Amino acid sequence: MSARAVAEKRRLDLISAAYHAIAEHGFEGLRTRDVAAEAGVNVATLHYYFPTKESLIRGVVDHAMSRFQSTLTPRGAPAVQLRNHLRAVRRLLLDEPELGAVMAELALRAARDQAIQDLLAGTFLAWQRTMRGLLRRGVKEGNMRAELDSAGVAAIVMATLTACMLPVMNTSPIGDQALGQLEKWLGVASPARS
Repeated sequence: MSARAVAEKRRLDLISAAYHAIAEHGFEGLRTRDVAAEAGVNVATLHYYFPTKESLIRGVVDHAMSRFQSTLTPRGAPAVQLRNHLRAVRRLLLDEPELGAVMAELALRAARDQAIQDLLAGTFLAWQRTMRGLLRRGVKEGNMRAELDSAGVAAIVMATLTACMLPVMNTSPIGDQALGQLEKWLGVASPARS
């Protein structure tokens, strides 16, 4: 394995260890010594890759957001893409409950930590731009209702999916009910779901 591949693997191992620590213990349980030990390196090595705790958290956010980005595929009509995105996020949160726990921790921490708030705001703005573009294309192509306000609807989609990240929503049928109703309201439900 090349030195570059080893370095990238080590960086990903550190992010993974921090991700699991946040999911299991919350932010208060995130200790760089523990993260380094879990990744099989010393703290000095961790700080080589992530000079600050904030940079390590940025790595965790990037990892979490990449999991969500994997749920939006650019194939099919916009209505199909949106329906598939809603369902894929729901499946992702059910299959990877740690993801919801990490995102909930980040959201709670953002209320008290401006750096994390700024970091999340940037990722949410990118998500909103993607959703707005998808909705606009759906209206333009005629497979979504013409009166949809892309900014407002994108905010509702994001708020619903964000709420599904909370453990209480993720483990109850409420999340499925909310997403099913959202699909119907948007006119993107498949006949099996209607």
